[in-house]
Amino acid sequence: MPLEWIFDKYNYWISAVLMLIGFYTMISKKNFIKKIIGMNIFQTAIILFYISIADVDGGIAPILLEGGLRHADAGHVGKVIYVNPLPHVLMLTAIVVGVSTTAVALSLIMKIYQKYQTIEEDEILEVHR
Repeated sequence: MPLEWIFDKYNYWISAVLMLIGFYTMISKKNFIKKIIGMNIFQTAIILFYISIADVDGGIAPILLEGGLRHADAGHVGKVIYVNPLPHVLMLTAIVVGVSTTAVALSLIMKIYQKYQTIEEDEILEVHR
């Protein structure tokens, strides 16, 4: 039973492992580019987690057709389970925000490199001591 539960929830385990990898990378690495890569891995894990919890077993997409909503079985209209599209839409927005954040962070790293000739956190802190 426990082994079956682990395999049934593999997407949650993958997202947890990705979160840990991303968090560890952001904390432990001193290179700013590696920190951004860690941030992107962490963001990917969060997106995977939200998409995973939004899925409903046996649910169908609420697609609006000319005659109303699409039904899996027209005779059982009240028993149809729909998947909520809102988390998926929010994660699309999160992807756009993540790409924008990455672009701004990379441009800041370029400015830091122009000023200090390095992107290592320790070397920049050494200059200011």
